[in-house]
Amino acid sequence: MANLLRPTIETGFPYPDRLIHLFVGGSELHGAKVQGTDDLDIYGVYIEPPEMALGLDSLPHFVWSTAGDDRRNGPNDVDVTLYSLKQWAGLACKGNPTALQFLFAKNTLTSDIWSAVVARPQIFVARNCVKQFLGFADDQLKRMTGQKGRGKKGQRPEIEVEFGYDVKAAMHTLRLLYECKERVSSGTITLPRPERDFLVRVRTGSFSMEKVIAMAKELMAECEASEKNCVLPEGVDRLAVSMLVADCYRRAWEHTG
Repeated sequence: MANLLRPTIETGFPYPDRLIHLFVGGSELHGAKVQGTDDLDIYGVYIEPPEMALGLDSLPHFVWSTAGDDRRNGPNDVDVTLYSLKQWAGLACKGNPTALQFLFAKNTLTSDIWSAVVARPQIFVARNCVKQFLGFADDQLKRMTGQKGRGKKGQRPEIEVEFGYDVKAAMHTLRLLYECKERVSSGTITLPRPERDFLVRVRTGSFSMEKVIAMAKELMAECEASEKNCVLPEGVDRLAVSMLVADCYRRAWEHTG
């Protein structure tokens, strides 16, 4: 816990004592990390004080990186991405793939409030997540083929030189599609991924770009078929989520003010 809290505090985040969820994300979370190539991605959820949630000012999210805005991250960089509980819940309700992973990532903090959230994962399950997952996967696919993401924060030229294409984007494309299938069929996302050995093979260049594209298209079709055949509601019950979030805020404020 202290190892994750320390860089979070060093960022200047004003409410470290109000964090209710904190974990390592990125490739390490998925089980597809390649030693010496990945930065450290820290994600979390906090409950801001009443004056920030109800007053004139707000802090819906907090983002910080040792790389700044001018260059891509390297193996020694740290990214910190924190969301207020309300902001995170809104993203999860939309089916945002990254936000949904928060429900299944092991919390390095002890928090009765976050435990209350993950005790009801079913209220965040809906078929609208398929469109989100497919959109994220398509973005990664276009990044892999060079159609998207050029620039200082975009393509990874060193990877392209070694493997001929962006194998990390390829891995994330397939990883997102596997997660989508599982989410629609079972309502969960297993972390680390059951396909992690395969994903590492993708990331280390075991497959041609053409093969990855073919696998991605097949998985996309399977995801679309799963969406048509599932019995999930189109969207989440926003009232149920709102009541849960409001109760969490009340409990946090009664404890800390």
